[in-house]
Amino acid sequence: MADRKRGLGRGLDALIPSSLPSAGEGDAIESGARSSHTQTQGVMQVPLAAISPNPHQPRSPIRDQDLVELAASIEEHGVIQPLIVTRASDGYQLVAGERRWRASRLAGLDKVPVLVKDVAPREMLELALVENIQRSDLNPLEEAMAYHQLTDEFGLTQEQVARRVGKSRVAVSNTLRLLKATPAVQQALMNGKISEGHARALLRLTQETRQIAALDIVLKRGMNVRQTEELVRRWAKTERKTDETGDEPASEEDLLPRAYTRSLESRFRETLGTRVTLTRGEDGQGKLVIYFYSDEELNALYERIVGEE
Repeated sequence: MADRKRGLGRGLDALIPSSLPSAGEGDAIESGARSSHTQTQGVMQVPLAAISPNPHQPRSPIRDQDLVELAASIEEHGVIQPLIVTRASDGYQLVAGERRWRASRLAGLDKVPVLVKDVAPREMLELALVENIQRSDLNPLEEAMAYHQLTDEFGLTQEQVARRVGKSRVAVSNTLRLLKATPAVQQALMNGKISEGHARALLRLTQETRQIAALDIVLKRGMNVRQTEELVRRWAKTERKTDETGDEPASEEDLLPRAYTRSLESRFRETLGTRVTLTRGEDGQGKLVIYFYSDEELNALYERIVGEE
C-alpha cells in the first residue's frame, strides 16, 4: 500500500510551537484541543542516556528496517525534529519521538535535541497515541485501534479525534469501521494481504461466514478493490431479492464465483467498448464472446486487442 501523507495534527502541534523559543526561555503554548496550558522550554541538547522511554507508550510495532534507515539518515543529517520529553527524577522521560530516540541510540549519538514539557501521565499516553497515528507506515487497523483508544479511554468524540490528528471526521469514522470486520478480515489487513479499500468493501457483508467466504475468493483470485466492490455489490443485491421473495439464498460457492465472473465481464466491456459475455465452468474452462456490429468495429477491436493496424 502506498504511504499516506499526514498532517501534524493538533495533538503534537500543541506541543511544538511554530517559532521555537531560545534555550532556557519558558513559554506557555495553548493547546487548541485542551483548555489547560503546557509549559514549554526551548530546544536543548541532552545526553541520550538521560532519557528513559515513555511507560505509557502504546505498543505499536516498529520494523527493524525502518529503524536502520532512520538511523542512517540521523547519522548523516542529525535529528531534525526534537524529541519531546518531560522531567523525571532521574533525568527525562520520553513523551513523543520513540522512533527517533531508538534510531538515535542505533546511530550511536551521545546527545539529542529535545523540547522539555510539563505533561501529565494521561496526556503522555494521548500524545503517544497521536504520534503513532501520524506515522506514515502505520497499518490502517493499527490506526483504527488508536482512534478507538482515544474515544474509549479518553472519551473524545470522533470530531475531537479528527482535530487531534489533522484529519476529517469522515476519515476517522471510516477507519474506525474497520474494527467491525471479522477477525479473518482484520488479520488479512494487518498482514498486508488486502488493503483498507478491500476491507471496507467486505464490511458490506454483515454475516461473518459470508465475509470470510468473500475474503477467500478475493485472496485466491487476487482481486483488486474495484472487483471486490462489484463482487460484494452483486451479493448484497441477491441478498435483498432473497429477503423480498423468501426464496432460499444462493450458496456462497455459487454466488461468489458468479459475481466474480460478472465483474470480469464488466471490465472487458468497459475496456473493449462493446458487449461481452463470459461463461465459466467449474473446471476453469469457459467461453468469452465479444460482439461487434460493423466492419469498422471489428477493425477497432482488432487494433485494441492485437495492437496492430
